[in-house]
Amino acid sequence: MPPLKCFKAYDIRGRLGDELNADIAYRIGRAFAQVMGAKRVVLGRDVRPTSEALAGAVARGLIEAGVEVLDLGLSGTEETYFATTHLNADGGICVTASHNPMDYNGMKMVKRGSAPIGNADGMAAIKALAESGDFAPAVAGGHVTDASRTRTAYVERLMGFVDVAALKPMKVLVNGGHGAAGPTFDAIADALSKAGAPIEFVRVYHDPDGSFPAGIPNPLLDENQPLTANAVIAEGAEMGVAWDGDFDRCFFFDHEGGFVPGEYVVSLLAEAFLAKEPGQKIVHDPRVIWATQEIVAELGGQAIQSKCGHSFIKQVMRDTSAVYGGEMSAHHYFRDFMACDSGMIPMLLMIELVCRKGRSLKDILSERRAAYPSSGEVNFRVTDQAAVIAAIEADYAPKAQARDETDGLSLSFGEWRFNLRASNTEPLLRLNIEARGKPDLVAEKLAELRKLIEA
Repeated sequence: MPPLKCFKAYDIRGRLGDELNADIAYRIGRAFAQVMGAKRVVLGRDVRPTSEALAGAVARGLIEAGVEVLDLGLSGTEETYFATTHLNADGGICVTASHNPMDYNGMKMVKRGSAPIGNADGMAAIKALAESGDFAPAVAGGHVTDASRTRTAYVERLMGFVDVAALKPMKVLVNGGHGAAGPTFDAIADALSKAGAPIEFVRVYHDPDGSFPAGIPNPLLDENQPLTANAVIAEGAEMGVAWDGDFDRCFFFDHEGGFVPGEYVVSLLAEAFLAKEPGQKIVHDPRVIWATQEIVAELGGQAIQSKCGHSFIKQVMRDTSAVYGGEMSAHHYFRDFMACDSGMIPMLLMIELVCRKGRSLKDILSERRAAYPSSGEVNFRVTDQAAVIAAIEADYAPKAQARDETDGLSLSFGEWRFNLRASNTEPLLRLNIEARGKPDLVAEKLAELRKLIEA
């Protein structure tokens, strides 16, 4: 078999047909079992029309390797993470394309303990074995076990993150994007209701539908945000929440339909944890940092910076026992959730935080935005990323008060700073700028850097 293009550094994504099909999925199942030495593997899938067949092909490969397949059925990626540890499995695979285009699908995989799998600890070996097809002889005993009831234990774990007694009457709009979120959210909402939470949920685009009649569920895109924003306003909700296709990311909207940028969500969730557990460690990425660092310092916590990307954040969290880690891309990680990301836990924490403060999300956010205005991530398509970064560095580094190369180039000038980094997957440069209380300075520096980069 020719080289498999669907293997990325930490997951699998490919165009259906030539890059990912049933035969390739079967090979991945066989290779995963053999490389991981697996006897029990959790298997979940999203709502895409091809996901059930691809999951079935993965299961065949696992079964031929003698594996007990713990089948979650339709579920979110974070349910695979949870079940892998909860069921003491040797690994987990969720067949999902998340927010990728309709002609794509993929897989997210973890090893024992729900730890990520990178090239150095298994992904490269799985790819090589799937390509060669040099599998060990098939063995008997492999079979499928229905593990869908694991959702009950998953919901119980999530309920441990929220103090129901602190919740006040509140109307929250939730947008499942016709992805996998709907049934899982219903189980969480039912648990909240039974616990006496006075929260009224309004559901839109809720039922799973792999044709995605409202568009691919990716609320990070500007063009997709009005679906939630308009519904929040129409329903008179106090907050809006929207998920992507496999709901490992969630996005927030205030009562006026205003989108809450991811860097401020990290700051708010850091506050939510430190208000309960002062002194804890908080992990953040290096793109936009000041709002998070300020609240962490104010509440007596310790801010720890990590490279962007789930594998790096998860490893830093495991190494430091940090209670929470967040990326401005809307991935949020939790020590008491196997240091894995979840899109449902942030919803619970944000609702509780707003209830505790007794103020609107918009009001809470306005203080952070005024103190630390930011540009948001601005992407530039360039042919030679390294050359552009070198040119910017030569121009700006001599004037900087501080520099950091945790991920890309970060330079600080006292009243403002920027982070410039190359995309790992596309010919893009990603720029983030923030300032201390001066939105005009952000706009000025963005125009200045844009001119240099585009030149």
